[in-house]
Amino acid sequence: MIELELQSFTARDAVPLVWRETGDGRPLVLLHGLFSSATVNWIKYGHAATLAEAGHRVIMPDLRAHGDSGKPHDPNHYPPDVLVNDLGDLVRHLGLEDYDLGGFSLGARTCARAVIAGMRPRRLILGGMGLEGLCEWRRRSSFFREAIDAFDSAQRGDATWMAIQFMKTMKVDRVAAGHLLNSFTDTDPALLEQITMPTLVVSGEQDADNGSAEALVAALPDATLRSIPGNHMSSVTGAGLGRAMLDFLR
Repeated sequence: MIELELQSFTARDAVPLVWRETGDGRPLVLLHGLFSSATVNWIKYGHAATLAEAGHRVIMPDLRAHGDSGKPHDPNHYPPDVLVNDLGDLVRHLGLEDYDLGGFSLGARTCARAVIAGMRPRRLILGGMGLEGLCEWRRRSSFFREAIDAFDSAQRGDATWMAIQFMKTMKVDRVAAGHLLNSFTDTDPALLEQITMPTLVVSGEQDADNGSAEALVAALPDATLRSIPGNHMSSVTGAGLGRAMLDFLR
């Protein structure tokens, strides 16, 4: 796994946030999934290297309450769509004007919300995301709250067991994570019409964690579906994800 320099900036509410980047050329900002990090989603399994070698400047932040970014415990640091605010702050900090944007799971959700809020990347990638993951988030959120509550008591075989093991591996700050979950809201399906740029929806063949990728493609004005091997967790670990993104960006 390549080691990339950690760079930092300060969000509008003074929380320190970090990003890593690799490659030169057209900027591509990639956002990781819930409880994960830029290193795990994009660097560890070679996706960043694949994209950088093809001529992209790959910019990968650790989201608030994740990775090496700040994890404040004050709930005032988690207003609605705070991750959208953070993404906008990073884009402004880097002076990006013409760029592409993508994310996996929570990262994809954040990208979609950012576009609805007015961000205009040239192309958009939504990984590990279905229509329900955007429009019926409260159902998905309740599962993660159960995982946080059962962190020390869950037994093997429980529905939350695997999520909790991942949280433990990632050393998730449960207080910060709980506040962050409170900042997410459901998306009105009608607002998806505002996502007009070419969009790739890429999803594991056995991934239904965030609902139907096919339904999401049908709801977007200019979207293409690409299926890759795996479920919600394993699809990130295979080379298919990076290759699908690269094919789309070409």
